[in-house]
Amino acid sequence: MIDLRMVYKKAEEHTTLAIFGLFAFLGFLIFLQSIFSPTIVLSLLVSVAAIIISFTRPLWMVAAIAVYLPFESLVLKFSPDDAYVFARYASEVLIYVLVLVVIGRVLSSRIQLKQTILDLPFLLFLFTLIASAFINFVDPSIAVLGIRQIIRFMIVFFLVVHLNPSKGFVRKLTIILFAIVLFEAGLGILQSIIGERLDVLLLPSEARALGEITLTAGVSQFWDPGSRVFATLGRYDRLGNFLYFFLLIASGFLFSEKVKQNKNTLTALFLIGLPALALTYSRASWFAFILGFLFIGIWMKRDRRVIAGFVTFLIVISTYLGVSGLTVRFITETPSQTFAERFYETFSYARWRGEYYGLGRTYWFVQTPLRVIPASPIFGHGPGQYGGGAAAALHNTTVYEALTIPYGVFGTEGFIDNNWFSIWGESGTLGFGLYLWMIAALFFYALKVYRSSKDPFIRALALGFAACLIGISFNAFTSTVLEIRTSGFYLWLYAGFVFVLHEQEKKKIKA
Repeated sequence: MIDLRMVYKKAEEHTTLAIFGLFAFLGFLIFLQSIFSPTIVLSLLVSVAAIIISFTRPLWMVAAIAVYLPFESLVLKFSPDDAYVFARYASEVLIYVLVLVVIGRVLSSRIQLKQTILDLPFLLFLFTLIASAFINFVDPSIAVLGIRQIIRFMIVFFLVVHLNPSKGFVRKLTIILFAIVLFEAGLGILQSIIGERLDVLLLPSEARALGEITLTAGVSQFWDPGSRVFATLGRYDRLGNFLYFFLLIASGFLFSEKVKQNKNTLTALFLIGLPALALTYSRASWFAFILGFLFIGIWMKRDRRVIAGFVTFLIVISTYLGVSGLTVRFITETPSQTFAERFYETFSYARWRGEYYGLGRTYWFVQTPLRVIPASPIFGHGPGQYGGGAAAALHNTTVYEALTIPYGVFGTEGFIDNNWFSIWGESGTLGFGLYLWMIAALFFYALKVYRSSKDPFIRALALGFAACLIGISFNAFTSTVLEIRTSGFYLWLYAGFVFVLHEQEKKKIKA
């Protein structure tokens, strides 16, 4: 028989301890606030809570990072200086915390170490980066930051594989991210209507630094207000990257006959997402989406509607040139550029020439293979030394001065607006080939999953992801898309999802 008095006494003791602990905790917070600012104390509290969740519910933290990243730029804009470093690197630090969680669980035998299709090329690529740093006598701090810049989101793939999310988890997170895409696209369309007032609210124009390290360069609005939308992602091209990635994932479901659920969501996604993508004026994002969509619709599905639509599109753009009298070869970028001019400028000789002599990406497309690679063809010039975000953030001019070439885009920015060539320049032809090996392995694996899987959801996800790889591979020639949080993170996240879900399906079939 239960002694109610004993139960009541224990409950009373636990309540007393809880109250005492709460007051002690509040007293500790007051003590901290007397030393640090309230903002830092709040940041510490949030950080501790996030770390606790990472250890107890690591998949929740993966989902939280995925949901947070599209809003990070806006959060950073309104973050006070004393807490800016916390906000700037919170998501990345949490990835490293998750790495420690996975390593701890592997060592404690709670989870098994799993083999993947990327193990060998990734380890060889990492070894190449380290070897390149030694061969080129790169300062250890620069080498570490340079390696981190290249591999930080690649780690997400291995995290996902070992955390082994269920199909239900992947489905729910994908639906949530589709909802965020709808919000971002809707905000972008609203931004084009309201114009400058909303631009001012959303644009992260202020540069932030920690000593000599640039934390955030700030965005200079060189376009007319409201003419290029960016929502909460800070730049029009980053919104474009985010939109086309998830529109291509959605395209995999759109072309999958057996996936009947969420058709209304898919319809809304394209009806709102495509106009927003167009309004970003990000040509690289336009063509990345078109290439991925055509890959699914024409190459994989042989869909007559897509073929007819593409032929009609070619006829329309050709007819427009004849009717409008637009001289494509002389078009150059202007703040008030029309949609048609923005599209046709892609093929403009004047633009290419201007970019070359103005030290834009065209200049580096030519000079990297002609001058940078021959100077160190096999192992490159070392991580953090050339073309990428690390060289720009650290203001590292060593290689540029040694080769007597300008310091990146415009001679001042440090990066070269070409992720493939920055990897080639830093890790050499050997590292570049290994990176291509990983991307190719993911692409052919996704195609294999699409063709062999019996699960409609997994097939659709694999097809959409394969299209994303085509889009991002193209986009990497025109930006640092592989390094950007709102594209690089999702690339490796969904690579992990496709791998995990297919492995789970194979185990079910064997069982």
